[in-house]
Amino acid sequence: MTVARPGLNQREGTLPGGADAGPTVARMRLGARLRRLREEAEISREDASVAIRSSASKISRIELGRTSIKVQDLTDLLRLYGADKADRESLLALSRHGSVAGWWQDYGDSAPTWLKPYLGLEQAATLIRSYDAQLVPGLLQTSEYARAVFTLPGGSAGERAERQLALRMRRQEILHRADPPHLWAVIDEAALRRPVGSAEVMRAQIEHLLEMSRLRHVNIQVLPFRAGGHAAGGGPVILLRFAGDQLPDVVFLEQLASAIYPSSPTELAYYWDILNHLATKADPPIASAMVLDQIRREL
Repeated sequence: MTVARPGLNQREGTLPGGADAGPTVARMRLGARLRRLREEAEISREDASVAIRSSASKISRIELGRTSIKVQDLTDLLRLYGADKADRESLLALSRHGSVAGWWQDYGDSAPTWLKPYLGLEQAATLIRSYDAQLVPGLLQTSEYARAVFTLPGGSAGERAERQLALRMRRQEILHRADPPHLWAVIDEAALRRPVGSAEVMRAQIEHLLEMSRLRHVNIQVLPFRAGGHAAGGGPVILLRFAGDQLPDVVFLEQLASAIYPSSPTELAYYWDILNHLATKADPPIASAMVLDQIRREL
């Protein structure tokens, strides 16, 4: 089973996912185009940094979309690169979009710094692939299951847990919008059989997975115990893909209190291959639905 990269269907300077895509993708798209302009002009990062009175490392961060850029610095770079009027207008528009706060800023500390870049990327993705070994994926959790997750020992409590829950439910809206991303989730059988909350919470969660699996843009596969070991380990793996070829894939590896974003072409290819391997070892969607129904009846 493979998923091809979707074709480009956005104009230059516009963003998939609408306004909810937030500043992250705008900065990445701006950075990618600045890098292309710099390379076409045969200008090194060191020489570019002199034009904005900065360093080569800052040029690198700008080109990766990891930091915003001041209008004056952007204007100076575009002049140095010999950008035409159309490029200048388009990139200045992207710069303005990249400075706007994302909707998740309203959720305060329930959206930690290391998560915020991912939230913007998730909103703009056209394909979301994931593997989870411990828990049901966040985009597929019911509110009661998510509340049980957030209040596990060592987790949150009270108002903060409720804010985390509200953020998770807000994220799930992308699966019900007019142009939803394709979600392809491989879930380890252990995550489905591990009790989180009461038996009623688990039963409702499994029923929700069955309901979501009926949506045309949602693929759910169960990785059975009989599949044995694999290279993904026990942590969740998420890979995001975007329309066209202007942005590279993004891998998100969430940890207990932080996250890793592998970004080299070799790493991106490695995780794409890992997810392909897991999808091959997992039961196909129809058989997975039968497994889910069996687990539901056992609860």
